Amino acid sequence: MPRPDRPAAPLRVFARLKRIERRHVAAVLRTETVGGALLIAFAVVGLVWANSPWSGSYETVKDTVVGPHLWHLNLSLASWAADFLLAFFFLVAGIELKHELQVGELSEVRAAVLPVVSALCGMAVPIAVYLVVSAGHEHAASGWAVPTATDIAFALAVLAVVGQNLPSALRAFLLTLAVVDDLGAIIIIAIAYTEQIDVVALVVAALLIAAFYLVQRQRITSLWLNVPLALAIWIAVHAAGVHATVAGVAVGLMLRGKRDPREEWSPAERVQWRLQPFSAGFCVPVFAVMSAGVDIGGDTFGTLFTDRIPLAIAAGLFIGKSVGVFGGAYLTARFTRAELSDDLRWSDIAAVSTLTGVGFTVSLLIAELAFDDAPDLLNLAKGGVLEGSLASALVAVVLLRRRDRFYDRLCNEEDSEDFEEE
Repeated sequence: MPRPDRPAAPLRVFARLKRIERRHVAAVLRTETVGGALLIAFAVVGLVWANSPWSGSYETVKDTVVGPHLWHLNLSLASWAADFLLAFFFLVAGIELKHELQVGELSEVRAAVLPVVSALCGMAVPIAVYLVVSAGHEHAASGWAVPTATDIAFALAVLAVVGQNLPSALRAFLLTLAVVDDLGAIIIIAIAYTEQIDVVALVVAALLIAAFYLVQRQRITSLWLNVPLALAIWIAVHAAGVHATVAGVAVGLMLRGKRDPREEWSPAERVQWRLQPFSAGFCVPVFAVMSAGVDIGGDTFGTLFTDRIPLAIAAGLFIGKSVGVFGGAYLTARFTRAELSDDLRWSDIAAVSTLTGVGFTVSLLIAELAFDDAPDLLNLAKGGVLEGSLASALVAVVLLRRRDRFYDRLCNEEDSEDFEEE
C-alpha cells in the first residue's frame, strides 16, 4: 500500500533569513537609516523655520513658481518636491517591491501571507480609528487615508538610535511592510485623490510605459534612451492629472529585475543602488523641509490636542497602525497554524508594530492632497502626523530597549553563521 503523505511542516514565521537575503536587507536599510537621520534633521529645520521670525521667507520659498506652462509644469518649489523628487522615492520603492515579489519575502505565497495581511490590516485599522475619532467634523471625510502609511526611513532612524541589534527577520518584516504600504499609498493617491483625468495624456502615459517595458525586455540599457523615456512617462502622468509619483512606481516595476547569465547586476539593481542614496539623502529631506513646516504658534499648538482632525490622524498612526499590524500578524499565524520562530516572542512583534506608526513622508504627502483647499486644516493635519509619529517612536524605543541585550545575542549568532558559510 502507498504510504500516506506526511503533513506539511508548519510554517515558521519571523524565522532567520538566508544569508543572501540578510545582506540585501542590510544594504537597503543601511542607506535608509542614513536617510532617516537626514529626514529628521531637515524636518526639524522646516519646523523651526516656519515658526521663526523668518517664517515669511519660508512661505515665499515654498510658493516660488518655476517651470514652463507647457504640460502644466509651472509648479511651486513645494510641488516640485512632492511631485518630482518623491517620484524618485517611489521609483526605489517600486524596485524594492519587484525584488520582494521575485526573490524576497513576497516570492512565496505561504511566506507572503503574513506581511501582506499585516500591511493591509495596518492600513484598514488606522482608517477605522480615524473615522471614529473624527466623526462629526465637517472635513472628516477628506483625511481618512493620512494615517495609513509607514515611513521606513524615519522608523529606521529610530532603530539606529535604540535598535541597532534588531534581528534580520524583524528588519525584513518592517521593510516588506513598508513596501506594501507604499504600494497601497500609491493606489489610494491614484484613485482617491485624482479629480480630473486627461484621457489623451493618460493614454500617452500608458503607451510610454509599454515602450519602456519593451526596451527593458530587449536588453537595451542605454541611458540616452531609458532616462528620457522615464522622464517622458513622468511628464505624461503629471499632465494626465494623476499624481506624478505614480510614474515612479510604474518605472520601478517595469525595470528588469533578474540578471542575465553574464550580468553582474540587473538594470533594476543598478538603478536602485545609484538612486537610493540620492532619494534618501536629497529628495526626501528636501520634501521634509517643504512639508514639515507646521505653524504651532498662537492658539494652534493647543488646537492640535483639541481638534478632531489632528487627534484622529495621531490616533490612527499611534493606535491604529500598531493594533492593525500586530493583529494582522497574530491572527494570520493563528488561522494558518504557523509557529513563531523560537528566537522571538510576540512582544517583539508588538514592539515593531508600534514602530510602524511612524508615518511621515507619505502621510504628509497625502495630507497635502487631502486638505489642499483648506490651509488651516492642512497645518493641523500635518501636526497630527507629527504627534502620532513622535508618540509611536517614543513607545517603540521603550519596548525595543527592553530586549536590546537579547537582540544583540541573536545578531552575533547571525554574524557567526555568515562567517561559517563563507
